[in-house]
Amino acid sequence: MNGTSANCLADVNQPVSADARGEVPFVSLLVACRNEEKYIARCLDSILASDYPKERMEVLVIDGMSVDRTRQILTDYAKRNPSMRLLDNPKTYFPSAMNVGIQNARGDVVLITSAHSLCDSKYVSACVRYQLVSGAENVGGVLRIRRGAETVTGGAIALALGSKFGSGNAYVKTGVDEPTWADTAAFGCYRRELFGEIGMFDERLLSSSDLDFNGRILAAGGKILLVPEIVVHYFADATLGAFWKHNFADGVWISYAMKFGKRAFSWRHWVPVAFVLSLVTACALGAVNRRFLWLGLGIAAAYAAVNVAVSLQIAVRERDPRHAFLLPMVFIVRHFAHGIGTLYGLVLVVLPGEHWKGRRGRKA
Repeated sequence: MNGTSANCLADVNQPVSADARGEVPFVSLLVACRNEEKYIARCLDSILASDYPKERMEVLVIDGMSVDRTRQILTDYAKRNPSMRLLDNPKTYFPSAMNVGIQNARGDVVLITSAHSLCDSKYVSACVRYQLVSGAENVGGVLRIRRGAETVTGGAIALALGSKFGSGNAYVKTGVDEPTWADTAAFGCYRRELFGEIGMFDERLLSSSDLDFNGRILAAGGKILLVPEIVVHYFADATLGAFWKHNFADGVWISYAMKFGKRAFSWRHWVPVAFVLSLVTACALGAVNRRFLWLGLGIAAAYAAVNVAVSLQIAVRERDPRHAFLLPMVFIVRHFAHGIGTLYGLVLVVLPGEHWKGRRGRKA
């Protein structure tokens, strides 16, 4: 039922139903972080402002041994909020953070979020409500991409990620109009027993463990529900340099996951590498046959035309002509970095040994 409307439907404004004991499900909300002094306070404030009953929720912050002020901020919050616990993640990466959190969680329901994001006040209650009504193994919302810096570049990166040209059919980023069965959702809300049924997060997959986990849900016959009323505000990269590193690492892990016998990808993840490979192949063959060179130029021209058209459309919509000049470069970085990264990952797959530990330019 992926990609089709889900007619399960809960009213997001109704309270979560209590069980026979008169209690709503106990929720463990996991927050992975490392060196997030810029964002962690805002993240925790948004979680603590949740409308879910405070006595039925705990917040587990799993810190990847931060070396900035993050640890101090977390300690202060934990002292002021008895529902919050601070846990160590010595391995530092996201999947190990999730496993530490799951092993320490007391909840019937486990929710995941990131220190790099903000949750709406109804995030927890809406996730739990839709899960109870739909029976889905994973319920989550859409990412509302926010600029990582108050600059034109930061704004352009956020706009690119929220567009179909930038993210394809990743509805978690481009949005949906009604609850929809999908292949992923923002972070996720899971039944606690699910981890005993399909396993924990694979700690070998430093940047695609969430895709792998969702893939295992679907392979086991489970469902993932994407709900537009559930909104998570996510801060994008602030600069083109950080954006390149992020997309390159994401591209590597799309193919490099196969090193471990995993299929942590959808068809959309292969579009950038197909585009890059077609250009490289056409240019290489153009050395012996000029027709291939013209083919490569045609592919490049078609891409440029679509890129400029989409950028102009967004610039007009946002009423900011600067985006007409900056967005084409952002899209180029997005597509080429991801495509080149995927090619590099394919090379690493056939080489003996493990050669890649990168993850989006930062650890969890």
